[in-house]
Amino acid sequence: MIQNRRKLWFDYVVIGTGPAGAVIAKKLSDDKRTSVLLLEAGPNKDRDVPIKDSTFALELEEQFFPQYFWQGEGVPQEQLDDRSFEWTTGRLSGGGSSINGEQYVRPTAAVLRRWQKLLGPAWSPERAIQRFKRLENYNGKTLHRSIHGYRGRVDIRQAPVKPTAMARKLVSAIERATGFPRILDYNDPSTPLGPFTRWQLFQQPDGQRESSSTAFLSSDVIDAQGRGVGGRRLKVSYKATALRVLFSGKRAVGVSFLDKGRFTRVYAREKVIVSAGINSAQLLMLSGIGPAKLLKKSGIPLVYDNPNVGKNLRNHTLNFATFKANPKDSPLPHSDPNALYTGGAFLPSPTPGASPHRRGVQLIGIGGKGTLTIAILYLMPKSRGSIRIQSKDPLQIVLADEAFLANPADMEAVKRIYRTYIKKIAKNLSRIDPAYRLISPTIDVINDDAKLESFIKENFDHNHHQQGALRMAPIDKGGVVNSRGHVHGVRDLIVADASIVPFTVDGNTSAAAYLIGSTIAQQLLKEKKGRKTSLNVHRKGERVEE
Repeated sequence: MIQNRRKLWFDYVVIGTGPAGAVIAKKLSDDKRTSVLLLEAGPNKDRDVPIKDSTFALELEEQFFPQYFWQGEGVPQEQLDDRSFEWTTGRLSGGGSSINGEQYVRPTAAVLRRWQKLLGPAWSPERAIQRFKRLENYNGKTLHRSIHGYRGRVDIRQAPVKPTAMARKLVSAIERATGFPRILDYNDPSTPLGPFTRWQLFQQPDGQRESSSTAFLSSDVIDAQGRGVGGRRLKVSYKATALRVLFSGKRAVGVSFLDKGRFTRVYAREKVIVSAGINSAQLLMLSGIGPAKLLKKSGIPLVYDNPNVGKNLRNHTLNFATFKANPKDSPLPHSDPNALYTGGAFLPSPTPGASPHRRGVQLIGIGGKGTLTIAILYLMPKSRGSIRIQSKDPLQIVLADEAFLANPADMEAVKRIYRTYIKKIAKNLSRIDPAYRLISPTIDVINDDAKLESFIKENFDHNHHQQGALRMAPIDKGGVVNSRGHVHGVRDLIVADASIVPFTVDGNTSAAAYLIGSTIAQQLLKEKKGRKTSLNVHRKGERVEE
């Protein structure tokens, strides 16, 4: 960092400390000659018990919403009786990785092949595996050690080591109900489908939460004041809320932000990188990139007209099935409450015509005292939502419409999940242990189309799997950024987070965000190396002429 005419200058300015932003900031600043400013709207809460203690993971939002989350609400959902859901993510170091359910689920090869076809070889399944291996410090069992990494910065723990009777019974019931055999490692490309007793979790060996903050902004990277250690020219500014990207013509030159309530500007010699998750679309629109008509109405000077900004928003659906369980069965091992989940499964979509070899459904066992709940995620929704700003005020909430079930095919798919999977699982679970009985929805509700549809609407819940609002694709295919994250129509502005996902991921989104951050960081380093090589050649040529 240097001062120049009272301007604050860095080589790179990165907005957001989530999985992509933290990875990029750390990797760029590994070169001690490169200066990086990393802006985080919230504080560092890595040492707070509710954040580091994984036993809080499933109730953080309910118990600690004001402390650790952005305060927001989406627009009423027409297909869900005008119910509104929270529009939020973590507002603290690590972003969403500090408040999520800790499930580590890589996008499968089937999804990544679609990315590769649209975007090129950098996004191929083979390269993705290599990047995941470099990220991971894997702690668990697998049939193929070659597909995991054991020296990376992100601790992954497969848990529990010894599954409970409740988990084993559930998984046996899923095996019998679906015909898919039990699998050991769902992140192994050869076993993407089937039930399993052990989840892979973003956790350190002792079970404490692993986030992008603990992994990439640890004490060997920055000190307690957010300054890089060991000569690293990285500065993390906490409580620094980005307001707009600054432009000189079509080139991104800096960021305006509130630094602990004080208006501040910072300038970038190389690039501005937006990794703000669900807030990235808003930042682009406030900065003059988006639908021209909307920006004009909001009084924002147009930098580049792209009607795709804020479109193509997707989220997985979330519903539940609840069972009465054998009270003698413990949901989690008493020695490992950090295991969090009681088995699970990845299964194909039961809709007609869907591939029997691709993930379409995610089932998550959540045990309680005398109860077992299966969280049901439909992973292939056709509904598309949008994000729109209301004005040029950067502190005014956006109109976030996730359009749940807007496409009737999604409702039909969720109904089929209950009829094809849940009904059969309930039958087989009762055969394994008569104490297990489906109580919500009951079988008679599942068998009645109108009642089941009403139940799905009333039972519908929200998750943090938002993706695609700034799609990585050519403009004529709904794109906002290209295959390297560069924003179309402008220079030196990059978006790197789950908002650029081009095709819906088939599982939790954190792993995909890490992949995006790692891939774009590597591309940035290659670009920088190429520029230096070109400059050196040019300078040598000048000396020869002299």
